[in-house]
Amino acid sequence: MGEILVGTASWTDKTLLESGWYPPGVTTPEERLRHYASVFPLVEVDSTYYAPPAEATVRLWAERTPAEFVFDVKAFSLLTRHPTRPAALPKDLRPSGGGKNLYAGDLDPKVVDQVWERFLGALLPLREAGKLGAVLFQFPRWFPIGRANKHYILECRRRCEPLRISVEFRNHTWMREENQAETLDFLRSYAIPYVCVDMPQGYPDSIPPVVAATSDLEVVRFHGHSDKWTSHDIHERFGYRYSLDELKQWAPRLRELGGRASTTHVLMNNCYRDYAQTNARQLAGVLAGLPDCDVRPRPDGDRTHEEGTR
Repeated sequence: MGEILVGTASWTDKTLLESGWYPPGVTTPEERLRHYASVFPLVEVDSTYYAPPAEATVRLWAERTPAEFVFDVKAFSLLTRHPTRPAALPKDLRPSGGGKNLYAGDLDPKVVDQVWERFLGALLPLREAGKLGAVLFQFPRWFPIGRANKHYILECRRRCEPLRISVEFRNHTWMREENQAETLDFLRSYAIPYVCVDMPQGYPDSIPPVVAATSDLEVVRFHGHSDKWTSHDIHERFGYRYSLDELKQWAPRLRELGGRASTTHVLMNNCYRDYAQTNARQLAGVLAGLPDCDVRPRPDGDRTHEEGTR
């Protein structure tokens, strides 16, 4: 049975800071990260999707967390075929005379190579500290199954080596019933973790909640079930609080996945106020109650009981 790490996709969301989840007196970036890391063993860095991080900032993340703490890092939007603000690029790599969003294909390949090099170079402090889990490549809804896109996934894997990548799809063709085996066999043949998702269904970017192991590391992301999934307000999209019964229904599936992998990362991405943090602790508590389930954190009884009854 592999170890299951439970965490959240952010520790700095504005609504989280306003929710009162952090104790009084925990007010600086350093104090917040240290406190978060005292509660959870894992976090996903979402800000790196919007702009490449500074290496100095990443070094502080490594220094401010315990030795066993793990960061999953979301890949920069330009590298995942998403539109990207020119201002998000390093100043010396920005194109002149345009303010509209751009794609990698709009840039000189040498500029794209530099973006890759600098993005991955900034993650070096986490790699050196042994704290980097996987670089998450969340591909957009216009990235369907096909030979060219499979080749691009392999290019991402090659560029990131020796760092690990994980892959999340938002185009339903990858996980349609007739294509599931092909998709999972492809990822399995290259030991690329498939990111299992729990998300609203019935939308063009909906992916079914298929639990599958394709490597010794597995990742599961919980996006919630908001009825405002198409909203441009990120908090309306992800502002969903799971019930304890919903988490209990997922727990045996996560335990089964944990039995197929050395390590499983479970991330609550319902980031609105303290929803993700509360649900992460609840889920860890439920998993801890299953036989032979090695889960972190091992919640203390009083706090878990209190959160489980809200």
